[in-house]
Amino acid sequence: MWIATLAASSAAERLYVNDKKVPESREDLMAIQTSLQKHLAEARQATVCIKMGQGSGTGVIVSETGLVLTAAHVISGVQKDMKVIMEDGTEYEAKSLGLNSENDAGMLKILSDEKFPFINYEAKSDDGRPATRVGDWVFALGHSGGFDKERGSVVRLGRLIKVAETTVHSDCVLIGGDSGGPLFDMSGELVAIHSRVGRRLAQNMHVPLQVFHAYWEMLEKGEFIGDGPFAKKPKPGTGFMGLAVKDVDGGLEVTQVEPDYPAADAGIEVGDVLTSLNAMPLKSKEDLRARMKKFAEGDRVLLEFSRDGKVKSVGFNLVKR
Repeated sequence: MWIATLAASSAAERLYVNDKKVPESREDLMAIQTSLQKHLAEARQATVCIKMGQGSGTGVIVSETGLVLTAAHVISGVQKDMKVIMEDGTEYEAKSLGLNSENDAGMLKILSDEKFPFINYEAKSDDGRPATRVGDWVFALGHSGGFDKERGSVVRLGRLIKVAETTVHSDCVLIGGDSGGPLFDMSGELVAIHSRVGRRLAQNMHVPLQVFHAYWEMLEKGEFIGDGPFAKKPKPGTGFMGLAVKDVDGGLEVTQVEPDYPAADAGIEVGDVLTSLNAMPLKSKEDLRARMKKFAEGDRVLLEFSRDGKVKSVGFNLVKR
């Protein structure tokens, strides 16, 4: 897979039509069209659909190793299993990293050793921010309504109508499924990530790149920052595996596995003997109950068990009962 990076903008590359209230001629319209065409193909290569359960959102790859920026409300939690779909339909396993629940910034990682097309997120002005102003022309990408291979990601052209410290507004038309997608200026620089779809389709909010830069290390480490409103930290004791056990010598024998819950999806079967949870021995049902009180919905656990004399282990994310 080929690699694409978008160059940083400069004063010389600033689109002159940005400084006009409206395009005044055919040449002005052609300038906007030429700028869009110059950067659209590369931007689309790095724009991905994010699948989580029955829902979907959008993200943009910002490193050849598969680091993806998106919205916090798209991933909704840390260390969660999800899937990423490339523009050509190729699908990869991914895991959510950290999120800022107050500013709607999220990060995830594609679980592959391949090299991916990506956008240069470090393209900034001298003061550390994208060199954008109110009135600048921008284009938005997103997998509107979910992934559609024949259609591909959808492009919308618009202008910035407000620029603030933690939010920028544009009149690009966004709908469900676009959340987490990238907003670019006309020099191909990544400006922001789609956050909230407004009451009016043409008034939408985005998280500016400086928010991601401010919390970058915490996001990479998988930290849950803040306490809403875009994501809520799960409460301990809400995690559920979906199985029943009884005490036996050497561990806990599985007596029931509920279909469509994590234990069943991970391959746990009736008769398996659970021996440890997150590398700590399981000695009784009370031991398991006490451990589960500490886990929240979305937490990942590693379960070790024996079957037919062989020791096996599986990892999975807990769900809410």
